[in-house]
Amino acid sequence: MGKYLDPKYDLTFKRVFGEHKHLCISLINSMLPLDEDQEVVEIEYETGEMLPQLEILKFSIVDVRCTDNTGRQFIVEMQMEWTESFKSRVLLNASKAYVRQLDSAQQYKLLRPVYAINFVNDTFEALPEMKDEYYHHYRIVNLQHTEQRIEGLEFVFIELQKFKPTTRATRKLHELWLRFLTEINEHTKEAPPELLSDEYVGEAMHHVEVGAYSKKQLLAYDEAKMAVMTARSILLETEEKGRAEGLEEGLAKGREGGLEEGLAKGLAKGREGGLEEGLTKGLAKGREEGLEEGLAKGRAEVAVNALKKGISPEDVHEFTGLPLNEILKLKNDL
Repeated sequence: MGKYLDPKYDLTFKRVFGEHKHLCISLINSMLPLDEDQEVVEIEYETGEMLPQLEILKFSIVDVRCTDNTGRQFIVEMQMEWTESFKSRVLLNASKAYVRQLDSAQQYKLLRPVYAINFVNDTFEALPEMKDEYYHHYRIVNLQHTEQRIEGLEFVFIELQKFKPTTRATRKLHELWLRFLTEINEHTKEAPPELLSDEYVGEAMHHVEVGAYSKKQLLAYDEAKMAVMTARSILLETEEKGRAEGLEEGLAKGREGGLEEGLAKGLAKGREGGLEEGLTKGLAKGREEGLEEGLAKGRAEVAVNALKKGISPEDVHEFTGLPLNEILKLKNDL
């Protein structure tokens, strides 16, 4: 082991950003596109769970929540594993924080914004045109006039695996914090001088030094890391199995359905000299429809296997994406 621990895990992330307000403020200001007169100055930490934790992923999601001196709320979250359902979870979490303000602000105009900053230790935007984009900022905007927006909720997702340092001075602290989260881990023996030279990031480096933790804390750190690795293997296993089963089923149905439809269309077009075109279009459509049906069946089979292993319906919903009512029906049929 090197000199440091990985700052992305529960123990270290909360040690740095959940116990030292000035470091959390620095992180928030460097990640959000706030105007200078809107930057966070003072915060108070919030306690208590916003959403129930899923057993299989409880070590994969770490959050620090706080409110600044103007009433704005900030949910800073580290997600070690990613599924598409996390977007819905983030939306629900932020919306719940926004609605809870009604207890103290009976007038809607007094409600303050909620910002969700989500660091994701994974890649989830796979579109070719987004292959180099690691920073994703979402607002509620008018699609025709994007300068017009509804204030209240804003979301930032940062794909850590896509981040690449640059030398832009205007975003110095932004990049230093991301380097801290992506470059520092158990194999780090000597920290980059750029990180140590910054007042705040240098202090954070001290808080993740191995020597700053007791043996009991280091054991808890290792257990949490092992739990994350276990969750990752389960997610990968179910995803790969579902993809393989869906592909096999889809190809089979694609050949059958595509050939039948292609022959029908081909015969019709063949009279006009288009037999080849009809067969090609029919086969393509059949493969597409068959693959979709096969993938759905594959996810269902993965869900059944997971339920048989004792995984809860809620957890199965998280890593398969199947509606919870369908999963409950599958469980009742076992």
